Amino acid sequence: MAYNNLVARVELKNVSFGEVASVIGKAGGDIVSIDVISSSTESSVRDITIEVSDKVEEQVLEHLRAIPGVKIINVSDRTFLAHLGGKISIKSKIPIKNRDDLSRVYTPGVARVCSAINEDPKKAYSLTIKRNTVAVISDGSAVLGLGNIGPLASAPVMEGKAMLFKQLADVDAFPICLDTQDTEEIIQTIKNIAPIFGGINLEDISSPRCFEIEKRLTEELDIPVFHDDQHGTAVVVVAGLLNALKVVGKKMENVRVVVNGIGAAGVAICKMLINAGVKSLVPVDRDGAIVKGGTYPYPMWQWLAEQDQVEEQEGTLKDVIKDADVFIGVSRGGILSAADVQKMAEDPIVFAMANPNPEISPEEALEHVRVFATGRSDYPNQINNVLAFPGIYRGALDCRATLINEPMKLAAARAIASVVTDKELNEQYIIPSIFNEHVVSKVRHAVVQAAILTGVSRRIPKDFR
Repeated sequence: MAYNNLVARVELKNVSFGEVASVIGKAGGDIVSIDVISSSTESSVRDITIEVSDKVEEQVLEHLRAIPGVKIINVSDRTFLAHLGGKISIKSKIPIKNRDDLSRVYTPGVARVCSAINEDPKKAYSLTIKRNTVAVISDGSAVLGLGNIGPLASAPVMEGKAMLFKQLADVDAFPICLDTQDTEEIIQTIKNIAPIFGGINLEDISSPRCFEIEKRLTEELDIPVFHDDQHGTAVVVVAGLLNALKVVGKKMENVRVVVNGIGAAGVAICKMLINAGVKSLVPVDRDGAIVKGGTYPYPMWQWLAEQDQVEEQEGTLKDVIKDADVFIGVSRGGILSAADVQKMAEDPIVFAMANPNPEISPEEALEHVRVFATGRSDYPNQINNVLAFPGIYRGALDCRATLINEPMKLAAARAIASVVTDKELNEQYIIPSIFNEHVVSKVRHAVVQAAILTGVSRRIPKDFR
């Protein structure tokens, strides 16, 4: 059940606040705070912050409206209030207080800097914002669990992503929402705006177009391109699995893994699992298992069918779940039952990451699984890509990597897993919090090291010299 804080601005005439509070409580609301906006002998206006579940929100408001002498002026909630005017802004690093300041940061002084970059384009990294700037780009075609809601409606998500980049890794990120869902137009637009950015973070672009867009941009640009829905999710899944396997005493190369939902995230997870050492993999989509040697309409499914690690066993999810050591779901809620989980191997690991409702509820699963994780913050073991992308980009920018390759992603996964010490590790704690201060620095260090070792770094940071 989801809870929310409503802020109701109400005018009270000839009615006691005690009566109002009593009605709110009986309707299922809990008063968090009261702010008096204005008051006179005849009436008062107050902002009442009320915690309510989504099931009783309208009921509380209806009961308030029914009180004689109460007028509801406005209702908002803290989530909407946090978004008023947008969540991010641009601030100057240097104040412009006089004509001399102006001549240095703008004309005529800036012309010398432009000329220096024209003569040596690499100087853009030291003389512009390029070295610390990422574009967060979406076409709004696959936003969270909302689907194809378009560029304007996707903007709050991209702004939020930019906030996380800044707060967690001190990366300056700009939300860019494109009013096209044409693959070629997206690729060309991003190439055209790329010169000022040190990296491109693709976000909420639907499958299968996202594969082609990322592949082409990676080939045609000399800066990192990273589709976070794919790779950020995959990195954190592998990090969690590394630790979950420690808890149950199994090894990556010996477990049988079922991945349900072979879209953007599912394909990336399968790729990373193979790179991490999984030898027995069963990718499953709505039509059943993708099998070795099969023929499929999507290039990435066909790629999976050509991998030695993919099993030949056909069947539905309920068929192939039998004897699986690990289930990883990036699909939809309620498709896995307790009876399905009971057919898994001893000490099963279940990552049910569909949002907002997981493939199987914790209440149904926990009795039968050894380690359970979801994508939600209200249960233990949240698999959240926020653990990955800030540190990955911090590292990629610091070493001026030309791309983010598979060794860098795997290094990031191992770094995230290492934040949870052996002393701390248990069934309820296989993955660190996104607020753990060690995550970004460890991921950044691992990514830089992998970039240097694989030859994609154009700069060696001071702490590596």
